Amino acid sequence: MDSGAIRRRVALGLAVLTASGLLALVSPGSAAAAASYCAGREVRKLPFSTGVVRVYKSRGYVCAVTFPKRQGARKQMSVSVRARGGRPDKDEGLFSHHAGPAKVHAGRRCVWITGSVGRGSVSSGWILC
Repeated sequence: MDSGAIRRRVALGLAVLTASGLLALVSPGSAAAAASYCAGREVRKLPFSTGVVRVYKSRGYVCAVTFPKRQGARKQMSVSVRARGGRPDKDEGLFSHHAGPAKVHAGRRCVWITGSVGRGSVSSGWILC
């Protein structure tokens, strides 16, 4: 193999690595992207067949965002957070990136979180008590 072919292969390999690194940094389903929607620290991940709900808590507030496994096309998505004894905050509709954030003041009360993408869904039951 001549040096020109080696250079082309090295350049192609670098381009692929750079592109994959950039995609990893801007991936909307990442924890960093979810953290930009909700304040606090991540306390739970609720994975399901078509997506994941990321749950954050800060100063008595609980916040959740639903992300699809495959982004792009608009899909029916939802997220809901309800503190025990309170009304839920929810976001639902056709989205291509995420549903939410949904946020409630829970204090020390338990919360019930649900999320869905298409036909897949998750329901947490009472958590974070």
